[in-house]
Amino acid sequence: MSSDNPISKPRRAKPTPVEPAFIELSELTVNFGRQPVLRDISMAIPRRQTIAIIGESGCGKTVLLKNIIGLLFPSSGHVIVDGQRIDELNDKELTTLRSRFGYLFQNAALFDSMTVADNVAFPLKENSRMRAEKIEQIVSDRIKQVGLPASVLGKRPAQLSGGMRKRVGLARALVMSPEVLLYDEPTTGLDPIVSDVINELIMRTREQNAVTSIVVTHDMKTAQKVADRVVMLYPLSRLRPDESQIIFDGTPMEVMESDDKRVSQFVRGEAGERLLEMREEAISY
Repeated sequence: MSSDNPISKPRRAKPTPVEPAFIELSELTVNFGRQPVLRDISMAIPRRQTIAIIGESGCGKTVLLKNIIGLLFPSSGHVIVDGQRIDELNDKELTTLRSRFGYLFQNAALFDSMTVADNVAFPLKENSRMRAEKIEQIVSDRIKQVGLPASVLGKRPAQLSGGMRKRVGLARALVMSPEVLLYDEPTTGLDPIVSDVINELIMRTREQNAVTSIVVTHDMKTAQKVADRVVMLYPLSRLRPDESQIIFDGTPMEVMESDDKRVSQFVRGEAGERLLEMREEAISY
């Protein structure tokens, strides 16, 4: 058979294109004085992915978020956002980059002295030259988007329930139409029904705005419901120097089936060997 016969030439499948990372952490290490918090954290987050960061208190989850947005800077390693190393940006460039992020703080972090309307409008007033009428319309739209009535606009945070304050915080995080949303314990302190309302809002926000989302949470119901991917960090104090601080990286289904005892005990809320460790720590003191 002739060698130039097309039948004799096997066809190779085209490789599936790999989407470049939108956010990339490279050997990120953070120390507070002599206290190590994060060590050699490396991960890549594509656009529009929702990633849940789980792990025990004190393992560095919130510190990780603050490094991603440039509120803290690493002791070594670096963070790259859309091709830019954030530790190499000047103040103006960093401010511009941060305007592409929305941040829902753990306790909403609303200004007590301001009304809900002023809280939500704050980023626009600080970072844009929009007319007051335009700002008012955007604020009204965002409040509606998070399922709150217009009647809350004139209230102050102290007049709202915990769940309502979280939703106001989310409205403020959305007001600049961000490309990335960072959620720090979005359901902490809320009852199961309100927690699920927040989870639904996170999902709806992703669908309506096509954002990249990073959710720090202890709540496995939140991680399972909203995330495409789950990453678990482990406290450095209980790791060997050669062990990775990321002890799991996979899908919500895979994390529930993990055969790593540290992972399975966390996701099922079982004290297990951790209780024995705590007793040993108490005895050592």
